Amino acid sequence: MSDASIVCSNLSFAWPDDTPVFTDLSFTAGAGRTGLVAPNGAGKSTLLRLIAGELRPRAGSVSVAGTLGYLPQTLPLTGGLTVAEVLGVDTVIRALDAVESGDVSEEHFTAIGDDWDIEERTRAQLDRLGLGGLALDRRLSTLSGGQIVSLGLAARLLGNPDVLLLDEPTNNLDLPARRRLQEVLESWTGCLLLVSHDRALLDRMERIAELDRGELRFHGGNFTAYEEAVRAGREVAEKNIRSAEQELKREKREMQQARERAERRAGNAARNLKSAGLPRIFAGNMKRGAQESAGRAGQIHAGRLGEARARLDEAERALREDQRITVELPDTSVPAGRTLFLGERMRVRLGGRDVFRDPGADLAIRGPERIALTGPNGAGKTTLLRLVSGDLTAESAETTETAETAESAAGPGSAGSAEHPDSGSIRRADGRIAYLSQRLDLLDPDRTVAENFAAAAPHRPEAERMNLLARFLFRGARAHLPAGVLSGGERLRATLACVLCAEPAPQLLLLDEPTNNLDLAGTEQLESALASYQGAFMVVSHDERFLARIGVNRWLRVAGGERTVTGAPSV
Repeated sequence: MSDASIVCSNLSFAWPDDTPVFTDLSFTAGAGRTGLVAPNGAGKSTLLRLIAGELRPRAGSVSVAGTLGYLPQTLPLTGGLTVAEVLGVDTVIRALDAVESGDVSEEHFTAIGDDWDIEERTRAQLDRLGLGGLALDRRLSTLSGGQIVSLGLAARLLGNPDVLLLDEPTNNLDLPARRRLQEVLESWTGCLLLVSHDRALLDRMERIAELDRGELRFHGGNFTAYEEAVRAGREVAEKNIRSAEQELKREKREMQQARERAERRAGNAARNLKSAGLPRIFAGNMKRGAQESAGRAGQIHAGRLGEARARLDEAERALREDQRITVELPDTSVPAGRTLFLGERMRVRLGGRDVFRDPGADLAIRGPERIALTGPNGAGKTTLLRLVSGDLTAESAETTETAETAESAAGPGSAGSAEHPDSGSIRRADGRIAYLSQRLDLLDPDRTVAENFAAAAPHRPEAERMNLLARFLFRGARAHLPAGVLSGGERLRATLACVLCAEPAPQLLLLDEPTNNLDLAGTEQLESALASYQGAFMVVSHDERFLARIGVNRWLRVAGGERTVTGAPSV
């Protein structure tokens, strides 16, 4: 696979509304591991789709040497598919089963081809990615988001591609799954082009490709080395700007001084000529000569001033423009004794097993608690968030058969609606619970960002809504793009705006993998906002760095039908 490569020549692409993404982009990526980085909305996913052939460029060409495997950010899968169907081995396995049962029809041998060991190879690939326990006939609807991502990667690896394109492959993966992915990619010998905001994974890359203002620049080394190079480049650019600004000031000052000297000389010469009584024609010639001399001097200084301005413009262009979202959470204050959620003897089944330990689970969220909800992929973290938010009822979560409904035992200050599912009871306080789904399915894809935001916050004045959207980097025409054409990172920003800025202000935030698709600068802004938030939140995240920075004071772990609650560990 050493000859595997990607070559893009004079590539140009724009969206149907003529918004340009790339113009005359050219680059070559050969064998090895390359991490592709850029802010949200810069065109990383679009570039992968162009290379994969899902989009057609307006001009230029893309060529791939070798077979291609592409894992998109959002897998186009339906819950009714089986594991074998996703892996693309169902037809061969059915043919093998038929032959083993004595059916020697030619069609079965044609379907099998050379893949007599397909089941062993499939099992080995699933084991590598921590999916060894999955039955091949299991439905996707019973898998977690992380398991589906790992399954999608296994499907691509089974095809033995020479060129592998991965778009945010660590989204929804727990820590063990991330480590397994790192190990798989470190042994990769073909051409890998990876889009990710995962620092640990990017540090396993051999080079970093930075997409900036429609140009692709390659940096040797991993992401840490790239950050150091960017930091050094910024320091040089800032120094050059300061120097150019000083030079521009000096040229302006010297030009003004030269103009003043010329005016004084002209005034003195006029007085001297008048007192000398020279003929008018001779005096006029001398005056014109002085004016021409002053004009030439002025042109020289104007030229120097123009050169100084050009050097300043060049220095400013060299300085990176870091576009950062501004996340300001609502000014919510929750009394320490107020019960926001109370669930008693909750018993929920997922994929034929209990999410919580038998006979049921109790969960209370009181006051401004800051809860980290952790556990392996498939343990039921998203199920619990949906239960707390009201998005999921016991009936739709495969609740067990009737169980005794516990009495409501609301704590001090609690009030509001109560649910009495077949298994256990749930009570929520009055006040909004804001839920950021892992699926990011809140937005209407046919409506613009501005229209979606207006639906979430209809009582805010339009000017205020547009100002808030600008803080999430939706300015001007970007605010009027249909939600369906947004990149993963842009869709997350738009959803965050609708969830966090909707009315009334939430007392409890439920965030399911909020840093998925969010660039590093955006993650830092979200960290800062959550750290100063005065309401309660429950966050699902496998990002240890993120959890360490948001002031978690309670840890709740869901794992294999068990639920444990601990205090915050030292970090």
